[in-house]
Amino acid sequence: MNAIKNKVQLIGHLGKMPEIKTIADGKKVANLSVATNESYKNAQGEKVTDTQWHNVTAWGKLAEIAEKYLVKGTEVAIEGKLINKNYTDKQGIKRYVTEIHANELLILTKK
Repeated sequence: MNAIKNKVQLIGHLGKMPEIKTIADGKKVANLSVATNESYKNAQGEKVTDTQWHNVTAWGKLAEIAEKYLVKGTEVAIEGKLINKNYTDKQGIKRYVTEIHANELLILTKK
């Protein structure tokens, strides 16, 4: 059962270009914004599309792949785990952020 604890799988499209940073030890990190869509019919029979945005972080080799191959609109499959963070903003309000740390990245858009 350990293999399925804290496991996330998404298929979606990049909402913007990946943000790539190089940290002190030379390792790269990529921040991705991925949109997933779900469609359903409401009580009136109208089709409704619900879009959810996900913050994804990729490190090392995955960040290098993101930098080299990903552009806005690229469809990707991502597998990773949820990470919860919190911080206090300038107004003293505690904020919470959930992001996905990618373990695997598959580019689905064909060239």
